[in-house]
Order: sequence, then C-alpha cells, then structure tokens
Amino acid sequence: MAKSGKERSAKAAEKRIEYDEKELRHRVRLGTRQKLDELMAWNGITEINEAVQNLILNAHALGPSLSYQAMESPRHKIQISENVARMFLKESLAELKRDPGDERGSTSR
Repeated sequence: MAKSGKERSAKAAEKRIEYDEKELRHRVRLGTRQKLDELMAWNGITEINEAVQNLILNAHALGPSLSYQAMESPRHKIQISENVARMFLKESLAELKRDPGDERGSTSR
C-alpha cells in the first residue's frame, strides 16, 4: 500500500530530526549568484544545495591554513593615485596657510 503525503512528510521530518539537519537560507546579490551559477556549470552541478554542500566540504578538506584562502572575503583595496595625493597635499598646505591653527597650544616650556 502506498504511503499518503502526510505519512511521507512525517517520515521526512523524523529523518531531519534524526540527522540533525538544519535549513540554511541565504540571500545573495546578482554578482554572487552569477559566480555560483558559473561554478555549477563548470562542474556539471544542477542543484544549488549540492554546490553549496560541496563547497563547504571541499573548503573544510583543505584544513585550517588553506581553507582560509577559500573562505576569506575579497576586500576592496584603496589606492590613492599620485595625482590625488599631490592635490591633497596642495590643498592641505593651502589650508594651513589660510588658518595655521591655535598657536597658544604649541608653546614649549
């Protein structure tokens, strides 16, 4: 006799409890999703769940030192060009000429 939908749902719920399964929900922006789609295409994976699980397992298999490279967040590097640095220095010196600051606070004893 075939199981009803309620019976299948109950059995699935029991298994989730038995295996201590946790549902992970995560929102990502378009660029991140495109990268995941590309990773999945490169590896012939069609299910997001499988891709995320594989990424976690493979990053963990790298160990503490190498997994850091896989897990670190890309940071924007701020680089000030020579032109901007020159303009900043020029404006700073001009401001100091206009208002040299409080001379009383800089007396030596």
